[in-house]
Amino acid sequence: MTADERGSSSPSSVAVLGAGSWGTTFAKVLADAARASGVERSIRIWGRRSDVVDEINIRHRNDQYLKDIVLPPNITASTDVSEVLDGAELVVLAVPAQSLRPQLSDWKPYLAPDAIVVSLMKGLELGTDSRMSEVIAEELGLPPERVAVVSGPNLAMEIARQEPTASVVACRDEATASWIAHCCTAPYFRPYTSTDVVGVEIGGIVKNVIALAVGICEGKQMGDNTKASVITRGLAETSRLALALGGEAHTMAGLAGLGDLVATCSSPLSRNHTAGRLLGEGLTLEQVTARMTQTAEGIKSGHAVHELAGKVGVEMPITAAVVAVLEGKMSVDELGPRLLSRELKSEGDN
Repeated sequence: MTADERGSSSPSSVAVLGAGSWGTTFAKVLADAARASGVERSIRIWGRRSDVVDEINIRHRNDQYLKDIVLPPNITASTDVSEVLDGAELVVLAVPAQSLRPQLSDWKPYLAPDAIVVSLMKGLELGTDSRMSEVIAEELGLPPERVAVVSGPNLAMEIARQEPTASVVACRDEATASWIAHCCTAPYFRPYTSTDVVGVEIGGIVKNVIALAVGICEGKQMGDNTKASVITRGLAETSRLALALGGEAHTMAGLAGLGDLVATCSSPLSRNHTAGRLLGEGLTLEQVTARMTQTAEGIKSGHAVHELAGKVGVEMPITAAVVAVLEGKMSVDELGPRLLSRELKSEGDN
């Protein structure tokens, strides 16, 4: 079935692979969107941990990741991926970026023939420097019109609390993006659409690295001027890379660019901001990783972002400095002076 044939129809069965905070929250968005539009929809979450799955099924909660949030009754969970994927018209992926490819090869036999696959992940694959939509298309053998991404200022806990949020659904095929947006339009969640998959993904990837830098600045008790400068120049870095890869400038000024960057760099709910702050306070990378309950994608993807920038000839000094800290080549004390160390030039120069 093509996107045009789907029209304004809504999927009756949705699979969400990943029972962390964002995967569970997006399942809730899909459930609330169906209820608001009077549509019957079954939403099944795959989780690798039986205790999390049991809590979703029995108590309609996922307190490890979304404390005190009650989940709609049409959300169920299972550790059996074949059961979760059975007949799902919409498949949402919300697993750590570095584990995606091997998992996809296991999941592929259970994917429905016409399923649309949506990525919630914001990372680059180490070794290949591939975006998640590229990994999905390669491993599942899907054409561009069946692969989409969702990105934007999407702090999971705020959305789970039903605080008003806007986001972006991007797909090369505009009809598919519109269909997905229709599926996840809830009273508190407003998706816009885009065909700029590259720009939307790069915005969501690089902002994690910039958030680490801002978090380190906060941990070192640097002021708001410093953090605002890093955020602004971080957006310039993100834009340079996105444009070099074929993304569009207006995407960087929108929700998936500036919006996501501001939210991730400013909020204590941001895992990357928190990880950076802990590094700035003097914890080692191993101590930070041990303390975090979920993956801070910037730690994993920073090297890939830096490597990709080198391949396409884009200068990214903030990213380079953060990666140097992560790799133990620079101390957090040395980071501050390096963040804005480019040669003097006009602000608008690339």
